[in-house]
Amino acid sequence: MVERWAGFGSAMATIIFLWSVVQNYVPPTFRLYLTAWAAKVAACFNPYLEITISENGAERFQRSDFFLAVEAYLSDACARRARKLKAELGKDSKNLRVTVDDHDEVTDDFSGTTIWWYASKRQSRAQVISFYPGEDERRFYKVVFHRRHRDLVVNSYLPFVLGEGRAVTVKNRQRRLFTNNASRNWNPYHSKSVWSHVAFEHPATFDTLAMHPDEKEAIVDDLMAFQESKDYYAKVGKAWKRGYLLYGPPGTGKSTMIAAMANFLDYDVYDLELTAVKNNTELRKLFIETTGKSIIVIEDIDCSIDLTGKRRKDKKASSDKDDPSRKDGQAHRDVILPLRGLQGARQELLRCHRA
Repeated sequence: MVERWAGFGSAMATIIFLWSVVQNYVPPTFRLYLTAWAAKVAACFNPYLEITISENGAERFQRSDFFLAVEAYLSDACARRARKLKAELGKDSKNLRVTVDDHDEVTDDFSGTTIWWYASKRQSRAQVISFYPGEDERRFYKVVFHRRHRDLVVNSYLPFVLGEGRAVTVKNRQRRLFTNNASRNWNPYHSKSVWSHVAFEHPATFDTLAMHPDEKEAIVDDLMAFQESKDYYAKVGKAWKRGYLLYGPPGTGKSTMIAAMANFLDYDVYDLELTAVKNNTELRKLFIETTGKSIIVIEDIDCSIDLTGKRRKDKKASSDKDDPSRKDGQAHRDVILPLRGLQGARQELLRCHRA
């Protein structure tokens, strides 16, 4: 045993001596070549592979969707096994999120396979002038696994993490109520300016909704069937959508019904005011800027759409004559969109969300 340790010590001393010689007498270019070659030789004997998920993807000023999904997944599935945690409240989240802190390691099990996750960060090589310290740090996650599980991790595990992470993000997000802005206030450099939003906190539920029990149960069953039929719609090649027509005088509970449906489905709500839309192009842009899993509410559709396709010129002329503030049909004019424009914008929305 003593002789073995003595031989090991001699070998280490020889390696240290040779490395000092390389550092002092070998040119830097050749030294880099030797370092890269040594790393390749070591990789041949390393049975583990690693995949890095960077915080910033192709667009350097926007966080990667996959990184955010991984962060949400680890906070939900693996945070209890971490030794270092951090707590934060996300921008669009309603709950406190506890996730793995930087420079920590957690393990995950998938189909009997152990997978290691490392959370870390590195300094950006780009020379950026900033008034805020620490902005040049780039966070990343590294997943490590045995090479024989490569196909399982790439083809099954990572898509599973992406789907679960997105589901956790949707579950924890703060739902919002959107309303469309007038087109004159749209910012061409910021697409989201077409909609304004506030937190959606309406307390209505089907349990508190004043409605006949049989009709209420039928609506709930229909919503549940729709919620669970995404795969069926994709299989038959149809858009995953559902439409309801609510009618009645003011105060009969139409808005409360919409709020109860949104709370039941956990969807955002878009309140589309058609009188603020000038033409079909603007209507199409509004539909495109909505998100999936949302309820689009079009109020007083019979007053805002030309169902016959004919304009009453005599009524408009009389109205313009009575109102001196209307000049050349520019100021304060009522906008009536043809029904085919609404149908076209709706189809554009379906293609956009299906992609």
